[in-house]
Amino acid sequence: MQISYASSLPVSVDEAFAWHARPGAMTRLLPPWQPVSAVHESQSLASGRAELRLGPGLSWQAKHRPEDFRPGRGFVDELTPEGLRAAPLKAVNWRHEHLFSPIDQNSCQLEDRITTNLPRRFVEPMLHYRHRVLTDDLLAHRRAAEQGFTPRVVAISGASGMIGSALTAFLRTGGHRVIELVRRAPRHDDERQWNPDNPAAELLEGCDAVIHLAGANIFGRFTDAHRKAIAQSRIEPTRRLASCAEANGVGVFISASGIAAYPQGDEPCDEQAPQNAEGFLAQVVRDWEAAARTGESSAMRRVQIRTGLVQTPQGGVLKVLRPIFSLGAGGPIADGRAWQPWIALDDLLDIYHRALWDESLAGPVNASAPHPVRQREYAQVLAHVLHRPAIVPVPAFAPKLVLGDEGADQLALASIHAVPGKLLEAGHRFRFTTLRPALEHLLGA
Repeated sequence: MQISYASSLPVSVDEAFAWHARPGAMTRLLPPWQPVSAVHESQSLASGRAELRLGPGLSWQAKHRPEDFRPGRGFVDELTPEGLRAAPLKAVNWRHEHLFSPIDQNSCQLEDRITTNLPRRFVEPMLHYRHRVLTDDLLAHRRAAEQGFTPRVVAISGASGMIGSALTAFLRTGGHRVIELVRRAPRHDDERQWNPDNPAAELLEGCDAVIHLAGANIFGRFTDAHRKAIAQSRIEPTRRLASCAEANGVGVFISASGIAAYPQGDEPCDEQAPQNAEGFLAQVVRDWEAAARTGESSAMRRVQIRTGLVQTPQGGVLKVLRPIFSLGAGGPIADGRAWQPWIALDDLLDIYHRALWDESLAGPVNASAPHPVRQREYAQVLAHVLHRPAIVPVPAFAPKLVLGDEGADQLALASIHAVPGKLLEAGHRFRFTTLRPALEHLLGA
């Protein structure tokens, strides 16, 4: 069976083809709802091969066929099970043709043709997802180029995490060089070993920008050990890395932050709202941002990305809720009135990208969608997208059993009405402004 899907892209045929040849392309195009990840990407569209991991213990080789390679116009890959780990996949056929044709100097058509024995309902959502991501990524990079943004060298801490790995792939497919700051010994030229307690003086030499994402996972019971890990992984490492960036002549230092310091309630909180909330997380956010501003009298621009609830089935709240709602066991928590300031993962990538090229952005920037929802609406939309009911309310004591009183109050039951004031004022284009289209895209619906 052959399944085809075509769309027009907002760039020349040469640029579209070049995008697919850059590191990170496969990572960007893999649907997040499928249990597939890229272990190794191909080094060549003409004759290379990539390795995919399909859940625990299964791997698949994607081989590019030299005889079908046409520079600037097309390439073909076939998935080939090899070895014992791929034995259960030997019955699956998969041939993927990528066909490019020019429309004019600034646009082209991409057609995907897939020959497979897999069900159409499995393949078609994947193709729709791929074309949507590709188009939006190309538009984002084109907007930056129109503002004079040229390829940069960007150092990223936390590059292997959920946000960092997606951001690394996004930037590399846009033609930028990403230097991954890692704790272990480097494995290639685009890795540098980073000691958060004492970064080497030359760590960031030659870097134009730093995006600092590293930090211990906040989710969990707020024991003394958990609080210590959250604070110690953020505050002093951020201060030291910012000082290192300044000493190395870095142009912009962009650091992750959160919305926990805003007061809870129904009042919308843009970046001008007071950060006067009480509690452990609120104080961590204030100290974290103060650390990022160390030496801010220098010429280095500093941006703190105050991030809402990131939406992706690969992590965060959606990863936790998706299986529960898929079983029909989901519903609103407590009275369902808590505000959920959500943001789609790809929109978060665009915000970090904009912070790189938009020199008017400085200080705190709220990374949340323009239309936050209450927890009741979030539950209803997620259930609708998954074709399940949302009639099983979750009593307030349930998250307290998992997270403890403090963890539940500051995470599961928190109600912060954050809005992206600076981005809206700047005319920023969000890929998803409302929740339902975002979840449909992320879950292949």
